[in-house]
Amino acid sequence: MRSFVIHMSSSTARRPNADQLCAALPNAELFEAVNGRDPDQISGVELHSGNLHRPHYPFPLRPAEIGVFESHRRIWRKLVEDDIDLAIISEDDLRIDRARMEQALGLLASIATPDHYIRIPVKQREVPAQVLAEQDGLRLILPKVIGLQCVCQMVGKNAAERLLATTDQIDRPVDTFLQMHWLTDQPVHALQGSGNQEVAQEIGGSTIQTKPPLSDKLTREFKRAAYRAKLHLHPQRPPASSG
Repeated sequence: MRSFVIHMSSSTARRPNADQLCAALPNAELFEAVNGRDPDQISGVELHSGNLHRPHYPFPLRPAEIGVFESHRRIWRKLVEDDIDLAIISEDDLRIDRARMEQALGLLASIATPDHYIRIPVKQREVPAQVLAEQDGLRLILPKVIGLQCVCQMVGKNAAERLLATTDQIDRPVDTFLQMHWLTDQPVHALQGSGNQEVAQEIGGSTIQTKPPLSDKLTREFKRAAYRAKLHLHPQRPPASSG
């Protein structure tokens, strides 16, 4: 098991937390984040304005979202090119409970394969279409609707290869794209109860989220709700053999 912590070296306020993650996660190393504001770093990224896939994405991509997407793609590519069967990929605003994470990785050790993409989320909102395993307050599920954020996940080499094949062009953030399992042909599971936390506000704030003007907030919420409703038309379902 390898681990990669996505971190931009210029983000000095986040470095101590990133170093803590490297000390806590198995065989971990820092992975330089892509700066979505640097044209040279994203010169190979073909961008679209939310209309590449259906449902159409109603918001323009921010530079930080482009950088995050490309950062994940570069790690997926590393898994494939370096023949890494499984890896933990985390962002540098994650805080883990070491004991709980050890239990989580112990549970996944007998289940995860190179074909898996397993979110280890900070928010426990996903509703299961199927429960695959339960142990000591941990629950591995196939969510009906895949949750947002990519703060922490276990990714297999074959899953990474499938995702790379469908992301040579992008039109929405990486977590929103991952919800489109019918397009990627990649099921996304979630391990609930890990104790993971997001601590962006403690270490300098989010690199992605911004507060829109008040006049724009209601419009954004309406568009977000409409988009979410369309996702619910495409739930994940257990394999036919699972009944």
